[in-house]
Amino acid sequence: MTAITHAPWLKAAETQKLIAALEVARAGGSRFVGGCVRNTLMGRAVDDIDVATQLTPDEVIAVCKAANFAAHPTGIEHGTVTVVVNHKPFEVTTLRRDVSTDGRRATVAFTESWEEDAERRDFRMNALYADATGAVHDPTGGGLDDVRKGRVIFIGDAHTRIREDYLRILRFFRFNAWYARGPLDPTGLSACADLVAGLDTLSVERVWKEVKKMLAAPDPRASWEAMKAIEARARALPELSNEARLDALCTLEVDLMLNVDPMTRVAAALPDQESAKALARRLKLSNEERDRLVAALGDDGKITSYMSLREMRRAIYKLGNEAFGDRVKLAWAAAGDKAQQWRALVVHGQMWTPPKLPLSGDEVMAAGVPAGPKVGLVLREVEDWWIDADFPDDKLSVIERLKAVAQGMA
Repeated sequence: MTAITHAPWLKAAETQKLIAALEVARAGGSRFVGGCVRNTLMGRAVDDIDVATQLTPDEVIAVCKAANFAAHPTGIEHGTVTVVVNHKPFEVTTLRRDVSTDGRRATVAFTESWEEDAERRDFRMNALYADATGAVHDPTGGGLDDVRKGRVIFIGDAHTRIREDYLRILRFFRFNAWYARGPLDPTGLSACADLVAGLDTLSVERVWKEVKKMLAAPDPRASWEAMKAIEARARALPELSNEARLDALCTLEVDLMLNVDPMTRVAAALPDQESAKALARRLKLSNEERDRLVAALGDDGKITSYMSLREMRRAIYKLGNEAFGDRVKLAWAAAGDKAQQWRALVVHGQMWTPPKLPLSGDEVMAAGVPAGPKVGLVLREVEDWWIDADFPDDKLSVIERLKAVAQGMA
């Protein structure tokens, strides 16, 4: 039998304490499930640890109380209790079967059947369970094979799984972007195409969350193109129409092994600042996300591969490191070349921290400038000189310049 006994997260003290406590309450009644098992088998990093259990939520809470674990009923209507062991969170969920669904949410009933719990999940690779010993169980009979071959296949009938939650259309593309090693499953893709109108029923927050996760994958190009082919992009993401620039950026990142940031990719797929604002309004992005996209798409100051170090520092000071990095990558993608000068710009934008002007308003007034608007004018004029001089770390020179400016305004 396949096992994951080597997994560091499985051997961790917090994990062992939790599973031991659950096993005391019901031997063989709890198993690790989903991403932690899938990613371990695929040699990927594990971020979250989920546990499926035959215990009811009340029984899970009682076990935690007896073991002095913190237990929070974060999704109690669906059987989920977040358990914290020595500051490490785990989601412990009672085995479930769907009673009814409306394409967005489900009414569930608890069960003791591992097969019923597996059948309500989305993809076979996500329905793999590992018991306390690390032995892997595959109730659908296809999950292990999918993990080995890099395939994303719906459990049972794809149309049924999608009708249970239309977000699974986007999840199909996201999981393919992250885990597939070949073409998308044609049966699953066909079902997504048949039911693509279901995307219109989803909350915009859920759509945005999936988009960011998909575009964070090392190479999402095949999934992105497949979404276009079935008109999923036109329905869910009409603002992201700059296909050429996004494809060029992804190609650079894949070929040159650059760090991936999904927000930079979103910016690449947007044609301009107005489309960024429209996307932010429609999908209810945070103000921080909106401002980042707008800044990335600004056209105040040209970014070129042959910028001097001095020009780079001026641009970084004006834009900030993040916006400068985004604009460099977008300009690089638009240029359509792989010149190493671009990589130097990216690195410099990450490493150089813009200094702070070594001058305060109090010092300006001490130089004889009266309180009021003139203080700001003097500060800006000295700052312009300081930037032109390439940010000298010389307080005496700054004070001398202040004196000259103050005398000129007297």
